[in-house]
Amino acid sequence: MLSADFGNLSRDIEMVNRSRADWFHLDIMDGVFVPNISFGLPVVKAIRSLAEKPLDVHLMITGPERYVSDFKKAGADWLTVHYEAVTHLHRVVWQIKNEDMLAGVALNPHTPVSLLEDILPDLDMVLIMSVNPGFGGQKFIQNSLRKISKLKEMVLGCGSDALIEVDGGVDALTAPALVEAGADILVSGNYVFKAASPEAAIEGLKELGDEEEADDEA
Repeated sequence: MLSADFGNLSRDIEMVNRSRADWFHLDIMDGVFVPNISFGLPVVKAIRSLAEKPLDVHLMITGPERYVSDFKKAGADWLTVHYEAVTHLHRVVWQIKNEDMLAGVALNPHTPVSLLEDILPDLDMVLIMSVNPGFGGQKFIQNSLRKISKLKEMVLGCGSDALIEVDGGVDALTAPALVEAGADILVSGNYVFKAASPEAAIEGLKELGDEEEADDEA
């Protein structure tokens, strides 16, 4: 939703409600952990009041443990914190779970997936940043594909149920390779909201998932 028109936010929320998108992805930036400020709890509450689908809240902030219960009250269903922003990651993951939210951990492009080996069984999701966090519309980092493949091997190897989410530069060109590498969830902002038909752009991305499911069943 970072790429939505905030002057017509209710219109864009209704578009996502109508579309085949599964979730609303909300990027919370504090201007400290990342060089940008987005929006906070009041906007999350406003989106929750209109959204008919789960809220996937991505905290790009320092000290996210201070706000876990606040985001639960604001309506978050999924809450993702950055590995790089947390000192006691296991504690924060279970803080999220104890608030009856699903817990995710995000990795910046320079952070290796191997660092999640010991926490992976506790996670519901891992978010791979395929651009440097802070701004929309950046160029996709190709090395993300290797990271996703390696993470997929780790997930399967330890019997984890964690989903792999990818955020950054997701469009019609990068999405097929991401799905092939092992991504379960694609976050797409600029590509969707700048499209002539955002719903058609979402439909195109969803069809990739439909094809993957068909191949798995064949």
